[in-house]
Amino acid sequence: MQTAIIIPEEATKWDIRQKVWDYIETKDLATFPRPVHHRIPNFKAATAACDRLPVLQEFRSSSVVKVNPDKPQERARFHTLRAGKTLLVPTPRLRTGLFNRIVPPQNATKEDLRVCSTSQGVKEFSVPVGLDSRVHVDLVVVGSVAVSDKGYRIGKGEGYADMEYAMMVSMGAVNESTVVVTVVHDCQVVDIPDGLTESHDLTVDYILTPSRIIKTECKIPKPQGIIWSKLDAEMLEKIPILKKLRALEQKAGKDVMLKVSSAESMKTKREHKPEPKPGPDPKHHPKTPRQDHALPLEEADLKRERSQAPVSTLYLGDLPAGLRVSELKRFLRERDAVPVRLTWKGAQRRAFLEYSDERASDQALDALQGLCINGHTPQVERAKSQKSFRRPGPTKDLSRTNP
Repeated sequence: MQTAIIIPEEATKWDIRQKVWDYIETKDLATFPRPVHHRIPNFKAATAACDRLPVLQEFRSSSVVKVNPDKPQERARFHTLRAGKTLLVPTPRLRTGLFNRIVPPQNATKEDLRVCSTSQGVKEFSVPVGLDSRVHVDLVVVGSVAVSDKGYRIGKGEGYADMEYAMMVSMGAVNESTVVVTVVHDCQVVDIPDGLTESHDLTVDYILTPSRIIKTECKIPKPQGIIWSKLDAEMLEKIPILKKLRALEQKAGKDVMLKVSSAESMKTKREHKPEPKPGPDPKHHPKTPRQDHALPLEEADLKRERSQAPVSTLYLGDLPAGLRVSELKRFLRERDAVPVRLTWKGAQRRAFLEYSDERASDQALDALQGLCINGHTPQVERAKSQKSFRRPGPTKDLSRTNP
């Protein structure tokens, strides 16, 4: 079957996401919540796609099913409860745990089960499942932004579905026999180039669309557990349950070394920087200006560091009007392009991103190609002049504060 969206060979994951989101909006295939950008898209025929789930033999023979909490998979949650199976739903953004078990009221009617399947019902009728539980998940239903008939999957870019599966591997809840299903619109089935799928990416065994069931026969293995070297300390702070899993794996003798972020690397360099040699006594040089003393201590340190150390800076221009710095930081985190410092020029709709070295700025420049913010593509390039970067203005020191 010919795909509706043509993906070029050189496309990145973000290129593919953007093409799919734009197509769904342009063709008016989406329903609430909209716009679909930066979401698992809810499409108008999602119910028809989910109605194919009970047809699968793997679903009929399963006892425990995990379904993601997004709107387009609501009908899949309903089918799971109606079939009398145990329904597990991940905790939103994994803030308070891995997943919850949905427990409908006694003698629940069909309408009760529909309510339990909604996002509000998931909140009201859920019971937390601990890391020490002996639960085994037979089938996993995930959402996708794009998927290929080879079983390659692309999510919305935050990595939670991949992380959830890796965490389930770590706690023994899934194994090689666990089946993974995704529910998408037909247009979301595209040709994802070989090589884009990495070791931490979740692949799928079945694709359910409004018109068909695709068995992928995917040859790429699913994640074998948490790859700690791809996570940093900030991720552990965002997902506290990771700390518990890390402690358990460390106790079991596994390598749990974390990735060092660019901000942490810069901080370490500063901490180990040799003390500067004392300069001449200012009393004997009364004509020498002491400009740093006219600045707050932190600003003086910042100025001195910039004058002494080489910087590798990227320029972001033509940012969307009304964009907040917190939103920009979120987009940078999603692209794994968090700078050491961010100089925010919101009124001029531009920003400067400072990285610890040229290599880090090169990686960030590659990662930010094709960046789309709220449907707007900003200008991304190397800063032409460090003078423009050093002009006074609000500066966010990302090595000292959480982005």
